Amino acid sequence: MPRVGEDTRHRILDSARRIIASKGYAAVGINEVLGDAGVPKGSFYHFFASKDAFGRAMLDEYFAEYLAEMDAILAEAGLTVAQRLMNYWAGWYDNQSYNDCQGKCLAVKLGAEVADLSEPMRLSLEAGTAEIIDRLERAIGAGVEEGSVRPVDDAGATARMLYDLWMGASVMAKIRRDQVHFDTALAATEQILRPA
Repeated sequence: MPRVGEDTRHRILDSARRIIASKGYAAVGINEVLGDAGVPKGSFYHFFASKDAFGRAMLDEYFAEYLAEMDAILAEAGLTVAQRLMNYWAGWYDNQSYNDCQGKCLAVKLGAEVADLSEPMRLSLEAGTAEIIDRLERAIGAGVEEGSVRPVDDAGATARMLYDLWMGASVMAKIRRDQVHFDTALAATEQILRPA
C-alpha cells in the first residue's frame, strides 16, 4: 500500500497526464491539475521543485507504465515475434485516437510542444522514446532469428523507421481527424515485417 505522500504525488501526476493529453502542456495551469486531483495548492512544491520538474516526473511515470505495457505485449506467450510486434502496433492504432487518448499518447502530444520549451522534459522524451525503439530493435532481431520477421540489414534502423512512421501517422491523425494515416502505417508495417 502506497504511503500518503506517494498517493498524493501519484494523484497529481495522474490528473496532469489526463488533462495535458487533452489540452497540451502550456495550456494547463498547476491550479487546474491540483483542483482535479483534490490536492491543496501548497502541496505542489512539496513534491516538485518546479513546473519543469513536475513535467519531467509526469513523463518519466508515463514512460515507465508505457514500457511495462509494451514489455507485456512483446512477451505474450504462444505467439510469434511478428504477431507480438503487430499486436503492439494494433494497440498503438487503438490508443492514439485523435479524439481522446486519455493520457496514453503523451509522447505524441508533447513531443513537438515541449522540446523547445523545457530541456528536462525534452530529455525525458528522448530517453523514453529511445527505450521504445530499443525494445522494437530487439524484437525485430528476435523475429528475424525466429523466421517470423523478414530479414533486415539493420534492426535498429528498421525500428527507428517504424517508430518515426507511427509518430508521423499519429500527428497526421490529429491534423486530419481520421484514421487514414494509421491504416497506411499498419499496412506498411505489415509489408516491412512480413517474411518474404
